[in-house]
Amino acid sequence: MLSAKNRANTKTVESVFKSAKSIHSPVLTFKFILKSTKSIPRISFIAPKSVAKGAVERNTLRRRGYQVLKRYIDKFSVGTEGVFLFKKNLTMLEVENEIKNILSKIN
Repeated sequence: MLSAKNRANTKTVESVFKSAKSIHSPVLTFKFILKSTKSIPRISFIAPKSVAKGAVERNTLRRRGYQVLKRYIDKFSVGTEGVFLFKKNLTMLEVENEIKNILSKIN
């Protein structure tokens, strides 16, 4: 799991939704803000009920996302605050491919 210092808290998520850029893919959306401060990237995952009805399924999706993101967190620029939104239920490999695609669009 991704360490708590790299996960966005509620206040950060609210600010991201108010004024954020978006990158869309067929199964994930990444909303983000690039802060000018020299802070570490803070990124979270959200799995809405429209994607998975049960809490166990939603938490599994989030855990998959954090597990993949742990390998790629250093590729995000310093000061990035963002949220990944799931659009579909995905496997670990699909999550990894989508995060790679979104990273290539950002950089």
